[in-house]
Amino acid sequence: MNVEDLVRDSLRDLAGEQPPPGPGFADRVLAVRRRRRARTFASVAAATAAVVAVSVAVPQLVLGGGDDVRPSGVTGRQDGSLPQKTISVGNTVLAAYYTTETRRTKGEWIAERTYRLLDPSTGRYEKDTRWSYVAVAPGAKTAAVLERALPSHRIGLLDLTTGKIRQWIPLSVGVGGLSFSHDGTKLVATTYDEHPDRRVMVENGDNGVDPAMAEGATSRSGYLVWDVVNGGGAWWQIKSGRDVPGRADFAFTDDDKAVYAQVIGGKDGMEQFYDLSGKKIAAPAKEKYLRWDVPARLSPNGELAALGLTKEVNLGKKLPGESYSSIRNPLTDKEITKIRGAQLLAWVDDHRLIAWERTTPLKHAGYKDHLVLVTIGSDKVVPLSGERDPDDGPRRLAWEPVFVQR
Repeated sequence: MNVEDLVRDSLRDLAGEQPPPGPGFADRVLAVRRRRRARTFASVAAATAAVVAVSVAVPQLVLGGGDDVRPSGVTGRQDGSLPQKTISVGNTVLAAYYTTETRRTKGEWIAERTYRLLDPSTGRYEKDTRWSYVAVAPGAKTAAVLERALPSHRIGLLDLTTGKIRQWIPLSVGVGGLSFSHDGTKLVATTYDEHPDRRVMVENGDNGVDPAMAEGATSRSGYLVWDVVNGGGAWWQIKSGRDVPGRADFAFTDDDKAVYAQVIGGKDGMEQFYDLSGKKIAAPAKEKYLRWDVPARLSPNGELAALGLTKEVNLGKKLPGESYSSIRNPLTDKEITKIRGAQLLAWVDDHRLIAWERTTPLKHAGYKDHLVLVTIGSDKVVPLSGERDPDDGPRRLAWEPVFVQR
């Protein structure tokens, strides 16, 4: 039975779901039957009958294999660089991507996402403006979604083939971010008291006359873990300090036994870790040195860690140059080798990754870039997408990828 079958069966069991629970439901936790799957994950303690659930969409690395490389279709004049057809290598697939536009809403500035979701039946990315946040489950056929107004008080489980909601899960807390576990059996939802993507005007530039946008203070309140297979979950309140950015969503660790989220300048590094019962813990041994801004994280076999940009070779004003990122021993943080790519996004297998690599130099500073396939031990790059301008905010074409295992 695969993940999609488990999701489908659990949804049938959850039909006719009860109304949302009252206050304090996190303290009323039911024991959930343990089920062991391929990697033997512990089931989550579930809150009372009507508890709610969720998932955080973080570009999480996926396992992969094979030699199937399908470059993306690049749109014409209207959509610029936005992918139109499936981008996948082995079992790693671009299941969705989003663009962001900052709008003034009710007296404040809000950064709003617009998603394009992969339709499994057509192999094309379809724009869907209904959702403010999307997390795609392994298999790329089901997604957890939040409606436009954040924080949201219900989660939708969306069939990506039909575009219809299979199940609404009511919440008694407001959710702003979602993410699936690597095996697809659990979701973690990050809860917020206010919109997590608020922006404030800050002084920037000469004499402070050029205003720019920055994140507002965080309103993160905790996280909620949901058992997709058995139903049920529990919310844990987590106090957030000044080292927590405005949006600081939780995601699962590599073994799915804990969750982590970004911190800024914290004494414990770039990430903080919590177990599935709300207790702060030390970083797992292999995730101690990982960086939030490098989505690829650990290789499928757990022996290699993808880290940040470490070398740039400038080939001239008219040429894009070459970028190299670090591949390290996850236990010691010692560099093993360098690999092409400015930002490592997702492992395909234990030797290949998908990365952003720069292309055309910009007139001011920086470069345009595109998705590429890179291989340890080789300088060769295989383009997978059209060119993207990361600073192209006004045209809303600076898209961000969401990868999963198919």
